[in-house]
Amino acid sequence: MDPHFALNIRQILLAPAGRNPDQLIIDGSGQARSYAAFHDRIARLGAALTAQGLCRGKTIAVMDWDSPRYLECFFAIPMMGATLHTVNIRLSPEQILYTINHAEDDAILCHEDFLPVLMPLLPRIVRPVRLILLVDRKGAVLPDGFVGEYESLLAAQPAGFDFPLLPEDTRATLFYTTGTAGDPKGVSYSHRQLVLHTLAVAADLGTVPGTGGLKRNDVYMPITPLFHVHGWGFPYIATFLGLKQVYPGRYEPARLLALIAEHGVTFSHCVPTILSMVLSAPEAAQTDLSRWRVLIGGSALPEGLAREARTKGIDIHAAYGMSETCPFVTHADMVASQHSDDVTIRAAIGKPAAMVELRVVDPEMRDVPADGRTTGEVIARAPWLTMGYLGNPVASGELWQGGWLHTGDVGHISPDGTLRITDRLKDVIKSGGEWVSSLALENLASVVPGVREVAAVGMPDARWGERPVMVVVADGAVDAAICERLGAAVAAGDLPKWAMPDRIISVLSIPRTSVGKIDKKRIRQMLESGEIA
Repeated sequence: MDPHFALNIRQILLAPAGRNPDQLIIDGSGQARSYAAFHDRIARLGAALTAQGLCRGKTIAVMDWDSPRYLECFFAIPMMGATLHTVNIRLSPEQILYTINHAEDDAILCHEDFLPVLMPLLPRIVRPVRLILLVDRKGAVLPDGFVGEYESLLAAQPAGFDFPLLPEDTRATLFYTTGTAGDPKGVSYSHRQLVLHTLAVAADLGTVPGTGGLKRNDVYMPITPLFHVHGWGFPYIATFLGLKQVYPGRYEPARLLALIAEHGVTFSHCVPTILSMVLSAPEAAQTDLSRWRVLIGGSALPEGLAREARTKGIDIHAAYGMSETCPFVTHADMVASQHSDDVTIRAAIGKPAAMVELRVVDPEMRDVPADGRTTGEVIARAPWLTMGYLGNPVASGELWQGGWLHTGDVGHISPDGTLRITDRLKDVIKSGGEWVSSLALENLASVVPGVREVAAVGMPDARWGERPVMVVVADGAVDAAICERLGAAVAAGDLPKWAMPDRIISVLSIPRTSVGKIDKKRIRQMLESGEIA
């Protein structure tokens, strides 16, 4: 395709709304820059990186907090024809080293806070890399081996830079996802995929009537790290729509709440544990959250958390996707929730976005009945789903078995087309030959007063194969209340009697993955070792 007609990230940046020169982008300290300055800095960054010999075909890694500077990298690096590698700063040092070597990074832009992680790894990076320092203060000393500091490099460049016209299948972004075993897997997206994802989500959320969705007068602040599926794609969407944007830096609850209040933030997204952390902060009681809309993804939205959010006036909905889907696939019904405050509507995964095909299938990939009860694996197709894992043809083939992307999630579809996820394939508990949904157990326990977090896992049992065990973070003793709640669900026929957990264990904290999800693999290990008892 002629590059003049190809889909490119530069078209997101140059959308009419995104060219509003007076709109603002704000960092965690409150410093604001206009979109006009943002465009100028993107051009200077492109020139600065090019001057360092970084050009089309190179891979440039970023290790930073969520900042307007990171947003500049979202555009400048792919628009050069290079690949933006968003390094997961929460991985272990050995995993970070693996991703840098596997991605074949040519440069690393590193915030000074992460130098203690990066510097010891440098002798083991197999390729020569150019190192650029990121700092939030003046007068920082350039470490040995670094070619420059970000702001100084930008200041040294003249205004204006001609980004090349690129074929739309040019690789734009790369990040790594971790599973239950093995090394992290590289997930990449092309310019075409990111543009289509941006257009589809903007159209989907933008056409929600009334107060729902995402509109041009919203104020956007991510609470999903930008290294995780490029901030769920929303920084691109927010820029395309020309929104006022706030990038908080570190995720500290008091700071997040202060930024919401000061800048009138109306739209955010995060995993459930992060929202729970924010709502538990003392400052939440004094902060007006009635204009805040939040999309929850990464893991299921517990009904208890949804109810707590609603008591504070938050317009909360579940969304669904994964690293391999760019990630947006579905969201809860934002029209129905304007007419009913039933939290089960808000917690449902909902219906597919435009251009998304979803099926729920049995192990032979036959569709199961859409009766709202029969479960199977959720599989998907859309124009922006990743084509596979970098350098891993075996895992890529498993991901796309039969021409559909296999999510690894178990769910069912109701007659009206609403999808509900009931478990991950690897987390389903099989007791006495019968399946038990860990998410169903967690959802029921989450509404018990005092429960902050809950996780249900299956543990080996000589008689039954597996039995459910529940770990809970709570304010006070809640075991009896949870048992009563589960017992009522059994009596009502909403929960099979064999799903009642053998143990309910109170803990101070529940382990989480590098992106804030509950780490059930680690929970099982801790139970087996007696670390949790």
